Amino acid sequence: MTDINWSPTAGPEALRQRADMLSRLRAFFRARGVLEVETPLLSHHGTTEPAIESYRTQDGLWLHTSPEFAMKRLLAAGSGAIYQVCKVFRREELGRRHNGEFTLLEWYRPGWGDVELMAEVEALLRELLDDRMQMGEGLRLSYEDAFFRYLDLDPLQAPVKRLARAAAEHGIHIEMSVHEAQRDAWLELLMSQVIEPSLPPHTPVFITRFPASQASLARLDEADSRYAHRFELFFGGMELANGFFELTDPVEQARRFEQERRQRASTGQVDVPADANLLAALSHGLPDCSGVAMGVDRVLMLALGARDIREVIAFPMDRA
Repeated sequence: MTDINWSPTAGPEALRQRADMLSRLRAFFRARGVLEVETPLLSHHGTTEPAIESYRTQDGLWLHTSPEFAMKRLLAAGSGAIYQVCKVFRREELGRRHNGEFTLLEWYRPGWGDVELMAEVEALLRELLDDRMQMGEGLRLSYEDAFFRYLDLDPLQAPVKRLARAAAEHGIHIEMSVHEAQRDAWLELLMSQVIEPSLPPHTPVFITRFPASQASLARLDEADSRYAHRFELFFGGMELANGFFELTDPVEQARRFEQERRQRASTGQVDVPADANLLAALSHGLPDCSGVAMGVDRVLMLALGARDIREVIAFPMDRA
């Protein structure tokens, strides 16, 4: 048994810092009157989103990739403002910033729009990191402006072949169709490989107004339906959070679920039934609200100056 590597990859100081960070974020929400809740890790429904693959148990249950759907059921039942810190599970390639099991902070604010929520996200980030690293004044940049600034491209109008050429010009060579159906895949590639590394590292940057095709669970922009009320937060060279002014229309949500299932079928992915519990909760009535998910492990990496997520997780997947 001597060849078994049983020891944790995170040292005692990282574990102490994790405990301190969790205590501080709970104090942050307690002071603001946001209720901590717990929802099941196992569900009868997975996520239909094509970019995310779920783990499934032998008896047909799914390990959740986010507590979002269950938390929205609480909101529909009148919970008020809520937050949760929990383990989530995503079947993705392990890497420097990703482990298949990781810690997510998610919270929802009834009566708030995405602009108000972004201010609170930045306030929390400063609470957790200001005493450890310099943080410049927050920057908000629309998705469209980011593509013009760093790639001189219109993300909605540029031909897909032009997006592929832009990737090649930045040394990204990948075998992927240049059919219009792959537009979002090329946009996501350029965002992660070109724009994200170009953002100022010491400034919290919110990329806002994502294309409607990437709305996921966000409502569309009332002034221009080509865009959605979705934002992502980048800081220290990493994506830290993803937030929405939440969609409350059950008919539109059902349509999106079916669209995602068709997309999964077209690429040979496992079919995932739409979450009937969420749709029923939306039909009952979800209050206008905004919600956001933040990766706790990545924030801890920034706090400790860690370059690999294994440095802040006691037992990553290969040692679980």
